[in-house]
Amino acid sequence: MSAQENQEKRFEQLARTNPLFGSNKLKLGIFGSNMSAGASLSTMDGILQLNWPNTAHLARLADDMKFEAVVPAARWRGFGGESDPNSETFETMTWAAAMAASTRYPSTFATVHVPTLMPAMAAKQSATIDHISGGRFTLNVTMGWNTAEMNLFGGGMLDHDDRYEAGTEWITLLKRIWTEEEAFDFDGKFYQAKDVYLRPRPIQPYPALMAAGASSRGRLFAAEHADVAFTAMSKRDPDSMRANVEDYLKLAWDNFGRKMSIWATANVVIGDTDEDAQRLFDHCVAKGDQVAVDNLFSSLNITNQSLKPEILQMLRQDFIVGWGGIRIVGSKESIVDQMKQLVDVGLDGVLLTFPNYMEGMERFKEEVHPLLVEAGLR
Repeated sequence: MSAQENQEKRFEQLARTNPLFGSNKLKLGIFGSNMSAGASLSTMDGILQLNWPNTAHLARLADDMKFEAVVPAARWRGFGGESDPNSETFETMTWAAAMAASTRYPSTFATVHVPTLMPAMAAKQSATIDHISGGRFTLNVTMGWNTAEMNLFGGGMLDHDDRYEAGTEWITLLKRIWTEEEAFDFDGKFYQAKDVYLRPRPIQPYPALMAAGASSRGRLFAAEHADVAFTAMSKRDPDSMRANVEDYLKLAWDNFGRKMSIWATANVVIGDTDEDAQRLFDHCVAKGDQVAVDNLFSSLNITNQSLKPEILQMLRQDFIVGWGGIRIVGSKESIVDQMKQLVDVGLDGVLLTFPNYMEGMERFKEEVHPLLVEAGLR
């Protein structure tokens, strides 16, 4: 069987239980609802307060709209400043298990940093959540990028390319644990395991995999191993976004004979009018926690020297409102038009965040989602 036939068979198998592989033109999810402030770095009123009732309510809203994904962020420290955003977080494997039991439709994700979790444990936890969810679990695999966070686990941080070498070994072992019938030994450079065995195995052939590497090496890793890749849209004009998606798909096909689904993130600000929404966006930016933004940019090595001033200013605004996602700002009708454009450039799905997360999701459900259905996008 060719690589293409194998991939098509896998997608068909995943589609039986995992809504990520369903037929909606525009698939939707929410991101970062497991951490204080969500994906915002602002001190404005309405920023997400982390507690179980709030995160569960957001998941229920997503469930009601049959969103395809509920995705947490793995975070171990906040970013300081007045508000210290993301300083409170729910660990993502246990959170995903609870989400799996609390929802009926969306794929429940866990996000893991490879250095923090041994493959045998990740395999067992993932299989357990897959059974709780009825085959809706997806694992988001990241290498770890924040040195201060990775230092919490005692191993420090490998060089960039070495992290992906270790990640490739980690995910190769993980797939074998999920799928092989007999116990086996594994002797790698980074991981060794003896008499490895897993029961019960997952409901899915093995859980859907997502990756979000932004570097060329990170994109190559996703192209080789992930079913779903998240891409950062540094340029927002339609031609550039379309080229971004097409380049990712070509990378996977040319190097590995694989197809994949391409998603992005978007920060959504809804207003009664376009002008009203822009005022809310500007207010969120004006209330930005600039110290937290500086700390985040330092950890990402985003500097005044690396970017033009106007690009840096735009990037700071987008991170304050929603962790650098695509801006979707406007009235309900305008938001539908902007989302249609994302489908037109080739994106399969979008993870949504809202600076006023609870109110934003409520308005999206009542005002925007019905129009998406009417437009044939959902």
